[in-house]
Amino acid sequence: MNHSLTRGSGGAGAGADRALPLGRVLIVDDHPLFAQGLAGLMTQAGLADSVVLAGTVGQALEVLADDLDLVLLDVSLQGETGLVLLPRLSARARPVPVVVISSSEDESTVRAACAAGAQGFLPKSAGRTALISMCRAIGRGDDYFPGRGRSRAQAPALTPRQMDVLVLLAQGFPNKRICQSLRLTEHTVKTHLKAIFAHLGVHNRTECVSQARLLGWL
Repeated sequence: MNHSLTRGSGGAGAGADRALPLGRVLIVDDHPLFAQGLAGLMTQAGLADSVVLAGTVGQALEVLADDLDLVLLDVSLQGETGLVLLPRLSARARPVPVVVISSSEDESTVRAACAAGAQGFLPKSAGRTALISMCRAIGRGDDYFPGRGRSRAQAPALTPRQMDVLVLLAQGFPNKRICQSLRLTEHTVKTHLKAIFAHLGVHNRTECVSQARLLGWL
């Protein structure tokens, strides 16, 4: 169920920052306590005017018609990967910046977020200061990848859909689950995999993932 929290008049003064507050923010996370806590912090600190919550990709798609200034997206949702939402957001007439939030802070997770087109990464262990810094960066139109630069030169020479397939492949999804997650036919998934293998010069799934990680795509 989607629901929204709206900032009251008692914001913490962050509105004085020209980049803040953000208008409408969507949090896509299947842990209600975490999502509600984060939403409450954002509204109370004056980082956002309102926050909408969604627990699945399907619920998130229901609110994409609304104007959004930011999507905070968990990559590990029950039964699906949150990254499948990224191509749909980037294809909108008014693209929405996406910051991936994750309990995993390893480099491969950050690379996967970057390669999939996210504008930032925020570990769930981050504190209030990091949250404010992230919101300010997004409000200015900047990326937010603390501790590392986002190298656009390393962006993979794959189509967005091929990148979706690669990300799911790296998570160990068999073809059938990739089909279900991306709503593609098995023939289409096999075609994408063949193109990815050819581009990387590999012959199997293990080599594919390994090579993609070496290139910094994952």
